[in-house]
Amino acid sequence: MENFEIKIDKDGIWYYNGAHMFRKEILNVFFEHLKIDECGKYLIELGPERCYLDVEDTAFVVEAVYKTKLSCDSREQIEIILNDDSCEILEMNSLFTGKENVLYCRVKEGRFTARFSRKSYYQLAEFIEPSENGTDYFINLNGEKYFINSNQAL
Repeated sequence: MENFEIKIDKDGIWYYNGAHMFRKEILNVFFEHLKIDECGKYLIELGPERCYLDVEDTAFVVEAVYKTKLSCDSREQIEIILNDDSCEILEMNSLFTGKENVLYCRVKEGRFTARFSRKSYYQLAEFIEPSENGTDYFINLNGEKYFINSNQAL
C-alpha cells in the first residue's frame, strides 16, 4: 500500500483523492488496521506498509446512543454505535467537550477518541443534567453522577 491521499472529514466520511469511499468491506479493513503514531497522527498499517491519513477531527464518530439494561440485573448502561458499525458500552468517565463544545469520548479500549455526531449528541443529551452550580453537567446512571469534562485537548 502506497501513501495515497486518504482524508477523513469531521463527520467520519472517508475520501480517496476527493472521491467518497463508501465500500464497507474496504473501510472495515482500514478500521481494523488503524493506528495512531507517537506524534498523534493517524495511519493504516498493513504488514510493513504504512499509509498516513489526513484526519480533520477524529476517525471514529458516534452515530447512535442507546440506554440499555443488563440482562442479569436492573443496572443500566449506555451503548454507542460507531461509524465502523461496532457497538460499545460508553466509558462514562471518558466524556468531554472540545472546541466549540463538541462532545467526545474514548473508544476501542481507550485507544481512540470519537466525536459525537449531531444526532448522537441529541440522543445522549436526553440523559444529561445540569449540576447545582449550573455550569457543570453530568449523567446520572445507576445512582452515580458522571461529569462531562470541559474543553479537553484532543
